[in-house]
Amino acid sequence: MKKLFLYLTILCCISCFAQSEIKITTKKCISKKGYYLQLANVFDDSRCPENVQCIWAGEVSVTVNVYKDKKFIEEKTLTFNSKNREENNLWFSKYYSGQIKSIGVLPYPKEGVVIRPKKLFLRIVFVE
Repeated sequence: MKKLFLYLTILCCISCFAQSEIKITTKKCISKKGYYLQLANVFDDSRCPENVQCIWAGEVSVTVNVYKDKKFIEEKTLTFNSKNREENNLWFSKYYSGQIKSIGVLPYPKEGVVIRPKKLFLRIVFVE
């Protein structure tokens, strides 16, 4: 009984810190109702690869297409670096409710590994 209580307590505590996330990909299927964001392009990726020492962390730029009810309404170019995090969070919050914890372009570069453009996606993590 004590083990069951302990297990339920731990499970409950873990769920208190749950996060949800959204992946924005290059897929072209567009929902019929509401907003839909599509990753159109990833460019100028100068992020420092994992396990490499760099002078600066680098940055990456993306183009995001916005659709509402299957109709194109906006194309936005965003640059992700340490300076404009709040600006990017503010733009995404127009389309997604909830407090944004982080936004990133994944997968993160690794030295000597070529990432195919179709594998890249934007990940938005929300605090719940």
